[in-house]
Amino acid sequence: MALNTALPGGSSSFSSNDTSSNLHHVTSSKKSPFRRGRGLLAGFDEAGRGPLAGPVYAAAVILPSDFPIQVLDDSKKLTEKMRNEAASFIQEQAVYGIASVEASEIDKINILQASLLAMTRAWESLVAAFPGSVQNQDICAVSDGLYCPSLPIPCKALVKADSLVPEVMAASILAKTARDKMMKRFSWFYPEYGYEKHKGYPTKAHLEAIACHGPSPIQRRSFKVKSIP
Repeated sequence: MALNTALPGGSSSFSSNDTSSNLHHVTSSKKSPFRRGRGLLAGFDEAGRGPLAGPVYAAAVILPSDFPIQVLDDSKKLTEKMRNEAASFIQEQAVYGIASVEASEIDKINILQASLLAMTRAWESLVAAFPGSVQNQDICAVSDGLYCPSLPIPCKALVKADSLVPEVMAASILAKTARDKMMKRFSWFYPEYGYEKHKGYPTKAHLEAIACHGPSPIQRRSFKVKSIP
């Protein structure tokens, strides 16, 4: 597998953030993408910044250059079936990591910092799962939005990257599908809140459940709960 590192518009400018950390020096991996051009490109995105309950998830993805990018898009533009099918394909073909930050951590550090922390953890998960794919490689990162997470590699923040950069689209899909799956699991323990339907977002049904039953154990206490419309 060879990887394409070009950014939309031909841009290849990256700024280095925290470079004090080193990647794990492990030699084996089930998947070993090969460099092309400047090196490898890792895409980062999160899912779940807006909900009133549950964790925020993030993913980091490195795609092979022959990956069929036509199956990708911003996760919010895909149906649930399309997202799940794309997620399965990404996990079969790509190098990736998925991580989360729980509601209690979100309340302590705020949702922005929690989203960035989840991205950092997603990178650590990728390195741990596929060490041979990143060892001694020239890797740059693209993060959706205005800010970059703390990483040991150069990172560029790009607004709307989840609609422009295939690696970020893939990260968006993995983060979204992983979080949705976890919220469905939470619904087994707290069925009265209907998490399997709204995934913790402030829908009318969710607000009514909070008004009736009070905050659940996974509710973000630092988030303001609006009155029922």
